[in-house]
Order: sequence, then structure tokens, then C-alpha cells
Amino acid sequence: MINKVEEFNSYRERMNDKILGDNNKIIKRIFNLDTNAFAAGALDVKTKELLGLVASTVLRCDDCVKYHLETSYNNGIKKEEVMEALGIATLVGGTIVIPHLRRAYEFWEALEESTEQNQ
Repeated sequence: MINKVEEFNSYRERMNDKILGDNNKIIKRIFNLDTNAFAAGALDVKTKELLGLVASTVLRCDDCVKYHLETSYNNGIKKEEVMEALGIATLVGGTIVIPHLRRAYEFWEALEESTEQNQ
């Protein structure tokens, strides 16, 4: 079975390298802005990641949802907290986000499985 987490990260890294390798100033600034926006500030990283997860779910961006799930997982955010945030996203976004909710749940399970396999 292909590891969903490794597959996502490999593709993301490869394509980000290609995109940033073209040295487009606007794109580089957007990537930098995104990185800095999620750094700790008045809001902690946990809160920002959960906000990013909710926004990404409502906007129905599976890649963004996966990114924020993994970052949340790596920052020690508990499954219950993530699922509560996804509940808010589903409430705000409506039933149209349910397929994204399913994929988010599946990806969270893949994150848990990859940790179990590496122990």
C-alpha cells in the first residue's frame, strides 16, 4: 500500500522546488507570506493551524487540508481538537464539504499509521 502521507509530501516538495526554481518574485513572496502567517504571534501556532484547516476545508482545497492536518499533527494537536475544528468547517461550509471531511479523516488516519509504523 502506498503511504498517503509520503506520497503527498513527495509530490508537494518536488513541485514546490520546481515552482520556486523558476525564481518568480511574486510566487516566492506569496510562499514567504504563507510561511510567516502561520508562525506564532498574537495567536499561537495551534490556533493558526486549526484556522487554516477550517478555511481550507470550507474552500474545499484537499491539498491545503492535508498540509494543515499534517502540520497540526506534528505540532501535537489532538485528534479530538482537529475533528471539532472539522465539525465547524462542515457547519460553515455545508454538506458540500462532506467529501473533503471524509478525505481529511482518512489522511489523519494515515498520519497516525505512519507514526505507528516508524516506532
